[in-house]
Amino acid sequence: MNPHSEHQRASKNKSPSSRVEESPPKAGFFNYFLYARKSTDDEDRQILSIEAQLTELREFAQKESLTIIREFVEAKTAKVPGRPLFNQMIELIERGEASGILAWHPDRLARNSVDGGRVVYLLDTGKLSSLKFSTFWF
Repeated sequence: MNPHSEHQRASKNKSPSSRVEESPPKAGFFNYFLYARKSTDDEDRQILSIEAQLTELREFAQKESLTIIREFVEAKTAKVPGRPLFNQMIELIERGEASGILAWHPDRLARNSVDGGRVVYLLDTGKLSSLKFSTFWF
């Protein structure tokens, strides 16, 4: 049984190009935001589809016993700053609502120095404790 079944999540935005899905946080655990992104750029056309990323990330989270409290799904390039759902996710991390991000690959989070710098700064200040990627290990 998938712990992220539709009856457990509340869709915040029903637009096919961006949406947020949420589950209640569990006390005493690292809480993760799941971030999936499919670029609108031509060169990123080979990147795994959003649905395939979500499937792989949910399976990875279950295998690693990660608590996903919210899913952010965005269809927008990361070459320039200004992705609305990425910015919302970062603001929520700054407020302490999650301490980790799960993404398919680091380039799903940032492909520009501003967004990449925001993630690094959150790590430096301890507001972000964990970055996990299903296809990339440091």
